[in-house]
Amino acid sequence: MPSYLYIAQILVAAALIGVILLQVRGGGLGGIFGQPDSVYRTRRGLEKNLMQITVILAVMFIGLAIWIVNQAS
Repeated sequence: MPSYLYIAQILVAAALIGVILLQVRGGGLGGIFGQPDSVYRTRRGLEKNLMQITVILAVMFIGLAIWIVNQAS
């Protein structure tokens, strides 16, 4: 099994964790105490880019995982 696949998956996983941690959180605990959460907000700028990067990295991670499993069998 080529070790470059494992290294690539570890790097993608680390990047995915970092991008997820950079994203802005939603309403927080306000919804528990009755704060209305009906305000519609669109993602713009950096927030939109982070969301797109998250989706791309997640697809890459799943693709690498499937590729590694197919190489092993």
